[in-house]
Amino acid sequence: MTRSAKKGPYVDPRLLKKISGKKPDEVSVIKTWSRDSQISPEMVGFAFGVHNGREHIEVRVSEDMVGHRLGEFSPTRKFIRHGGKMQKELEQKKKESEIEAAKAAKSAAGEGTNKAPGK
Repeated sequence: MTRSAKKGPYVDPRLLKKISGKKPDEVSVIKTWSRDSQISPEMVGFAFGVHNGREHIEVRVSEDMVGHRLGEFSPTRKFIRHGGKMQKELEQKKKESEIEAAKAAKSAAGEGTNKAPGK
């Protein structure tokens, strides 16, 4: 979904109006629903609250972000994790092995302190 070169980049005019003549230090987070707006060089340093469908996620614009879209930095889906019952079993075994290793290390440290000095 790229714009043709003759149209140029799409930057929401309301966003440009909100940042025009202001410095990044004096403006707090600027809320926006315009996820498809491209980041222009004038936006560098500003903080935008980009809506992801449920809440506004704060995005601080840096020079590396110029040319990208605001929506790229505000994910709309929350990743929990892969796996179900099998994954839980693997995690439980891993946790048990870590506990056993910690107990073994503790008992080895306890044996080293009970030695008589000088022998």
